[in-house]
Amino acid sequence: MIEIRPIQPDEWETAKQIVYLISHVLFKDPRPLEESIAYRESQGALQDMDDIQKYYFDKDGVFLVMTDDNRIIGMGAIRRLEDNICELRRLWLLIEYHGKGLGYRLMMELLRYAREMGYEKMRLETAPRFLTRATAFYRRLGFYEIPAYEIIHPNDIAMEMIL
Repeated sequence: MIEIRPIQPDEWETAKQIVYLISHVLFKDPRPLEESIAYRESQGALQDMDDIQKYYFDKDGVFLVMTDDNRIIGMGAIRRLEDNICELRRLWLLIEYHGKGLGYRLMMELLRYAREMGYEKMRLETAPRFLTRATAFYRRLGFYEIPAYEIIHPNDIAMEMIL
């Protein structure tokens, strides 16, 4: 059974490994997975996931996991950027669950949280070159392109949505 709930501290590392696994495939990393993880760890790629409490919950946000019979299959988070603006982060879903409406379901839950917390806008950064389906998904939801608001990779774009 599919469920969505806040992440627990003992699940942080599992969630982080899922992001590495999915990104390895989607970003077409030619290195073996273990080598890719070691490299990205050395670059501090997912530092925010080492202390989810600090980076999300303590920043007026939430970090949700989607489970299938208690197995984490996806996740998504929001955190405060400015008074009325939150940022969508770490929206990932295992590839075998793509195309089943589950990403939409998770996103609706994150949007609900954002609205309940009083946010008026949601921003995100994405890599359209590699994440074409995700970028199209965001556009269908009502996100539009805006100027970069943080340091992002050269080919990434920033997007925003009025809540």
